[in-house]
Amino acid sequence: MSFYREHILPSLLQLAMRRSDLAEYRARLIPQATGRVLEIGIGSGLNLPFYSANVDRVFGLEPSPKLLTMARNMASKNTVPVELIEGSAEAVPLDRHSVDTVVATWTLCSISDVASSLQEIRRVLKPGGRLFFVEHGLSPDLDVRVWQDRITPLWKRIGGGCHLNRPIDAIIKTGGFHIDRLDTGYMKGPKLMTFMFEGAGRPD
Repeated sequence: MSFYREHILPSLLQLAMRRSDLAEYRARLIPQATGRVLEIGIGSGLNLPFYSANVDRVFGLEPSPKLLTMARNMASKNTVPVELIEGSAEAVPLDRHSVDTVVATWTLCSISDVASSLQEIRRVLKPGGRLFFVEHGLSPDLDVRVWQDRITPLWKRIGGGCHLNRPIDAIIKTGGFHIDRLDTGYMKGPKLMTFMFEGAGRPD
């Protein structure tokens, strides 16, 4: 892992993800989680204060050791039990049908093998379990999509693998999920990186 990815990028991500407008998405989405929860790409733990008393335990999966250190500090202030795990979403170290809810917030954009990750999410979810997600991705506007496609190769290199142009809803459906709620639209900021997909789904 390069010095940039290991030491600089985690701090930049922490700074970017602390924005108050992103907290509005967290406040809507995270309280819907129940039971045993797997959060993929927990990052520095910014979602943790939004989990409700309906959650028994949060398993926070994160590949970055530096972000996990930040998340431990956040978890120490949390009332919901948290177990932090260093690892990737392509190989979730949990048993089959072991969680009630999976949460993905601004994570599916940067996972290298997103198809394998969705297979893993399906594997660990109990029958009737739910996936809650909020992600940025491919714009419906042609002029914006053109620039997303042009910039993504460079953006991936400086943004930890982040793709600006992933069609999040199509990816989730192709990954074997039925989306039963989906809200889309631009949030404040450059359109290249602010078209949001917020919703919930269940394994087919």
